[in-house]
Amino acid sequence: MGTAVAAVVLLITFGSLTAAGLPLLTALLGVGISVTAIAALAGPFGLSSTTGTLATMLSLACGIDYALFVVSRYREERARGHEPREAAGLATGTAGSAVLFAGLTVVIALAGLSVVGIPMLTRMGLAAAGGVLVAVLICLTLIPALLGLWPDAVLARGVRKDTERQRRQRRERHNGGSRWAGFVVRHPLPVLVLGVVGLVAVALPVADLRLGMPGDEAKPTSTTERRAHDALAAGFGPGADGPLTIVVDAKDAKSPEAAVVTVEKSVAAVDGIVSVTPARFNEAGDTAVFSAVTATGPADERTRDLVTGIRDARPGIEARTGGATFEVTGKTALNIDLAAKVRAALVPYLVLVVGLAVVLLMLVFRSFLVPVKAAAGFLLSVLASLGAIVLVFQQGHGASLLGIESVGPIMSMMPIFLVGVVFGLAMDYEVFLVSRVREAYIHGDAPGQAVVSGFRHSARVVVAAALIMVAVFSGFVGADEPMIKVIGFGLATAVVFDAFVVRMALVPAVLALLGDRAWRLPGRLDRLLPDVDVEGEKLSRTVPAPAGPTEPRPSLSL
Repeated sequence: MGTAVAAVVLLITFGSLTAAGLPLLTALLGVGISVTAIAALAGPFGLSSTTGTLATMLSLACGIDYALFVVSRYREERARGHEPREAAGLATGTAGSAVLFAGLTVVIALAGLSVVGIPMLTRMGLAAAGGVLVAVLICLTLIPALLGLWPDAVLARGVRKDTERQRRQRRERHNGGSRWAGFVVRHPLPVLVLGVVGLVAVALPVADLRLGMPGDEAKPTSTTERRAHDALAAGFGPGADGPLTIVVDAKDAKSPEAAVVTVEKSVAAVDGIVSVTPARFNEAGDTAVFSAVTATGPADERTRDLVTGIRDARPGIEARTGGATFEVTGKTALNIDLAAKVRAALVPYLVLVVGLAVVLLMLVFRSFLVPVKAAAGFLLSVLASLGAIVLVFQQGHGASLLGIESVGPIMSMMPIFLVGVVFGLAMDYEVFLVSRVREAYIHGDAPGQAVVSGFRHSARVVVAAALIMVAVFSGFVGADEPMIKVIGFGLATAVVFDAFVVRMALVPAVLALLGDRAWRLPGRLDRLLPDVDVEGEKLSRTVPAPAGPTEPRPSLSL
C-alpha cells in the first residue's frame, strides 16, 4: 500500500511514468539487497524478523526519497538548458552531495543506538543503517548511470519539445512553494508562534509516558497467542502469564534449605504476590529457583512497583537467611529493567544526536544559528510524535481506528529508536530544503528572497518526499506485531510534524526573522571547518552556464 501511494505521488510530482518509476525501481533494488543480506546474516547474528521489517521500512522510504531528489535536480538542470552529461554531474554534485550527508546522518544515528547497550536495539539499528547505506550507494551510482543511458526518459513529454522561450517561461512561473514561502516571509512571527504552540500542545501527553514491553495481551484477538493469554489470565489470574523468577544463592548459608524457605515465605508475604511455587534445588543443593505469581499483569505499573519493592526489601530478607542472597528475574522483571535502562539512556542519547546535528549542519551550512534552529525543531517534532503515540497507544484515543484492541505502556525501545530514526529523517529535510535556500543566498539573493527562491525549487520535492515517507511508514501500521505497529505510527506522525510543520513553516519563519545573521559563522569555527560545498558553488565556476537568459529570481510580492 505504501509503495502504491508513493507511485501516485511520484507520478503527480514528475508527470512522467519513467521518472516516477525510476525511484521505485532503484529503491526496490536496494530493499532486495538489504533483505537478502539480513536473511543471510540472521542465523550467525541472531537477527529477528522484526529487524528485517524495520530495515525494509527505512530502506524503501529513504531509497525512494533520495532518488526523488537527484532525479528532480537533474530535470531542473535540463530545464535550465544544460546538456544531459552536465545536468547529471550537477545533480549528483549538488543533490547527490546532500543525499550523502543526509544518509550519513541517518546511518550514524541508527548505528549510535549501540551506545545504549541493549543487544536487540543494537542489531535493529545496525541492520536499518545498512539498508539506508545501500540506498545511498544506489542513489549515487546506479541513478546517474541510468540517467546516462536514457537521458531524456525522465523528462516530461511536453518538456522535451519546449523551446528556450517556453523553458524560460516555465522557470519564471511561480508555484505553491514560492507562494507559501512568500506568505511566511511576510508574516514570520505569527507562523512561528502558531507552529510552536501547536507542537507543544501535541507533545504534552509525553509527561504521562509509561514504558514497558507489551506482550501477547497487545496482539489482535485473532492470534493464537492472544487467545492463549486471555484463557490463562481468566483461569489463573493476570499475573500467571508473566510470573517472577526468584533465584536463591545459598552457598554461604549454614542451612541452604532453611535459607530458601525464609526467602520463599518472605516473598509470599509481600502484598501483591498471590502464590509461589515450591523451590527446586540444583544437584549440589546450594542454589534454588521458585516462581512468584503476581496479582497484576506483567505490563501493569503496579507490577513494576511490586518488583521494586521486593528488591528494596532484599537486605532485610537476606539478613534473616544466614548468608544467602537472591535475585528477582524472569521475563517480567527483565522487561522492567529494560524500560529503566532505556529511560536512563534516553537523555544522553538525545544530547549525543543533537550535538551531532549541530556539528554536521555547521559543516554543511557554514552557520551557527541554522544548526541550533534545526536541533530545536528536531526536538519539537520528536516530542510531538511521542505525545501522539501516548494519546493513541497508551491512552486509547482513536486506537480502534488503527485496529488496536488493547492499550498499555509504550514499548520500551520505541522512544530511543524513534529519536534515532527521526533525527536522520529531520536532517534529510533540513539539508535538502535549507541547502537550496543557502544556494540562492550565496548566489546573491537577499535573505528573504533566498527563502522564496529556495522553496520555489525544493518545497514541492520535499512535500512529495514527506508524503512518500508517511505512506510507506503508515503501511506498517496494519501489521499484527505490536512493535511494528507502534513504530510505523510513530515514524509516520514524526515525518508529518517535522516535514510539514517544522521544516515547511518554522524553518522559513526563523530564517526570515534572522536575516543575514542566519548565515554567519564565528571566524575561528569558519577556519576550522572544511568547506563541503553542498550547494555546488564551486561547480557553478567549472560547469559552463547554459545558453540563453539566466534564471530570474521570483519576487516577494506574491
